[in-house]
Amino acid sequence: MKSFKLFTIALISVLLVNCGAVEQKSPTLKDAFDGKFYIGTALNADQILEEDTGAVRVVKAHFNSITAENIMKSEIIQPIEGEFDFDLADKFVEFGEKNGMKIIGHTLVWHSQAPKWFFVDEQGNDVSPEILKERMKTHITTFVSRYKGRVKGWDVVNECINDDGSWRNSKFYQILGEDFVRYAFEFAHEADPDAELYYNDYSMANPGRRQGVINMVKSLQEQGVRIDGIGMQGHLNMDYPSIEEFEKSLLAFADLGVQIMITELDLSVLPSPRRDVGANVASIFEYQKEINPYADGLPEDVQEKQFKRYADFFRLFLKHQDKIDRVTLWGVNDAQSWKNDWPVNGRTDYTLLFDRNNNPKPVVETIIKEATAEN
Repeated sequence: MKSFKLFTIALISVLLVNCGAVEQKSPTLKDAFDGKFYIGTALNADQILEEDTGAVRVVKAHFNSITAENIMKSEIIQPIEGEFDFDLADKFVEFGEKNGMKIIGHTLVWHSQAPKWFFVDEQGNDVSPEILKERMKTHITTFVSRYKGRVKGWDVVNECINDDGSWRNSKFYQILGEDFVRYAFEFAHEADPDAELYYNDYSMANPGRRQGVINMVKSLQEQGVRIDGIGMQGHLNMDYPSIEEFEKSLLAFADLGVQIMITELDLSVLPSPRRDVGANVASIFEYQKEINPYADGLPEDVQEKQFKRYADFFRLFLKHQDKIDRVTLWGVNDAQSWKNDWPVNGRTDYTLLFDRNNNPKPVVETIIKEATAEN
């Protein structure tokens, strides 16, 4: 009787599989890149709160690292001096922990999206170097200490080098000079000695910016400052940057002995109002119908060109997987992408790997197959 029961159970199992009742799990992005590098995405408030349920399903299925898109920037965290708002940041960290993800904090020091009070006194005049340094220390120490041992990596300084390799003339630079970067990394390290600390910037394939970042990192290293990685923002267009120049920068940065992250990855199919815009959020242009050509949908030939370019970049990442710690998409789906409203408000762009209905684009299958084939 026992043998008959076992035979019956086995027969039912076979029939269920053959009838499709037992679903075979399709490989996901995080499955494909397991053992190679983390695959991440940026979360907005609706996703952190799990109100955007469709996007949240994609995040949980495909990604094993998350970055805060906006809610950890200083204007959100400390809008008024001494008044910290950690509500959404707490929920972001809890989301990552609950789902076993590598949590990235973005960003501690950035000239943009910083509260106005940070740089001025009560009369509206620039504060002294001593006061700005103390404000930086208070902000970084309070912020990083709160998530000590929980946030695994921080974008400590964001976008302080220009295309020609010179220093961006931000308020941080005007008041403190180059030392503001050193202070930021030192304060972050003191607050959480185990957290990974990164520098993050856009247009990193540009030779001038490449050399400027190399010079800055070397200077920090010579001063004994802890810097663990460089984030190469991947805000790509259809014809810029070239993969060759991107690879040159990747290799040059890796030669500094730091980890490489591909951060803020997206691929715009829309014409740029100007070639040298990069990802400067201060650059805004007026809407013109001719530079919003795909408002009603993306033509098939353009889709194919975009998918090929995405696949080519992921092949580059796989080629240098020994140097890359993480690849992070700047958003979950096309509807979320900041490129719909920058540098021209009101356009329709198609920049990410998942469409507006949270469906994977055909290139996702290609990426997964090629990554899995290397296992």
